[in-house]
Amino acid sequence: DLTTRGSSAFTAVGHHILLVGETHGHLGSSLYLREILGREEGAPPPVDLTIERRNGEAVRDLVRDQLVTACHDLSDGGLLVALAEMCFPRLIGAQIALPDHIPAHAFAFGEDQSRYLLAVSPEQKDLVLFRLNGLDVPVYELGETIADDLVVENITRIPVTHLRDMNATWLPGYMAN
Repeated sequence: DLTTRGSSAFTAVGHHILLVGETHGHLGSSLYLREILGREEGAPPPVDLTIERRNGEAVRDLVRDQLVTACHDLSDGGLLVALAEMCFPRLIGAQIALPDHIPAHAFAFGEDQSRYLLAVSPEQKDLVLFRLNGLDVPVYELGETIADDLVVENITRIPVTHLRDMNATWLPGYMAN
C-alpha cells in the first residue's frame, strides 16, 4: 500500500533517532575493513533468521501504522553510512551519542544484521518504544535530528552539505570498482 510506505530520509528537525536491533560491532568482511583499513578478511556477520523476521516485522508494522517518519536498514557501511544517507535528501542533520560498551569505530561501522534506524516524532516516541519493548525487540535511543550538521558527540561535527558533496564525488568511483 503506497499510502503507508515510509521514507528513508529525515523529514523534520527534532525527531528522535532510534536504533532497532543489537549491535556487537561486527567488522569482518565490512566496507570499513576494506575501504578504510585496506583489508578483506573475516567472516561476514552471522544472520539469525528468527531475529531478522522479528525485527523486520516490528519495523514494517511501525511504518505501516505511520508511527515513524523515516526508516533505513543498516547494511553495507553500518550505522554512520545509513545515518548520512538519511540526512542527504532534505539536508537535515543528526546529533547522536555512541555508547561506550563497544569501540566507537565498531559501533559506527559494524555491519551486524537485523538492524534499522528509525526517526520518530516526539509525540510517537513513547508508543514506538512501548511497542518494540513489548515484542522484545532491542531498541537504543541514539539522539535526534537537527539542522545542518551530522554530529557524533565527542568525535566529530560535519555539515551535511559537505557529506553530500563528498558522497557525490566518491560514489561514482566506488561503484566502478
